[in-house]
Amino acid sequence: MSTTYRIEKVDNQNDLALRASQLISSHIDLVLGLKDRAQIALSGGSTPSATYRLLALEHLPWDRVDVLLGDERWVDPSDEASNAGMLRKTLLNSAPGSACRFYEVPTVGLLNPKESVEAFSKILQKLCVGEPPIFDFILLGLGDDGHTASLFPGSESLSINDRWVTDVNAKGHNRITLTAPVLSAARKVVFLVSGSSKQIALKRLIDPSEPLQRTPARLVQPDSEILVLADEAASALV
Repeated sequence: MSTTYRIEKVDNQNDLALRASQLISSHIDLVLGLKDRAQIALSGGSTPSATYRLLALEHLPWDRVDVLLGDERWVDPSDEASNAGMLRKTLLNSAPGSACRFYEVPTVGLLNPKESVEAFSKILQKLCVGEPPIFDFILLGLGDDGHTASLFPGSESLSINDRWVTDVNAKGHNRITLTAPVLSAARKVVFLVSGSSKQIALKRLIDPSEPLQRTPARLVQPDSEILVLADEAASALV
């Protein structure tokens, strides 16, 4: 069965952040109506930071929400490149969102990325049911090269099907990332895409003939429809 995509277009980055915040909030609310806790994985990068600032203001039972990252650079949380650091300045910086339980990728005091992979895998399997572990919601970005999380074109990580977390070196950083099986197991997947530099990548993402090795974001293949939230600049070719 081929993956289906639904593209929702908004005018600009401000509208994108507002729509994404509303959508994530609504989905968390739905999940918590069905079970005691919700597990969500969020994207790093520059595009979603405005979304997280708005999301922090949503009045939800945040103390019942487990928040993880889809990927992380193997750096100290105080480093400017840290996705955990970005979340601390946005979602975790304001009430009521700051009441969520955030499980960052362990890096401090560990000898190498492999140790972080092992530690994060244990956290994942403790919090999420299923093999692979199932998130209620995953927010992903899309790189202009077609990557998502830290699954980059041509990387060995693209072929991993028997592990839920792996490490990869790309764009000047060692990185820890969820693998394609985990991203695909999520109950709901949303891509957040902004800016004219993403036009070709977005066109490739939804093209059923596009090679997975060239556009690894296409490896995310959940049973449910993927929603792509894109601003006008990013969606000009689709």
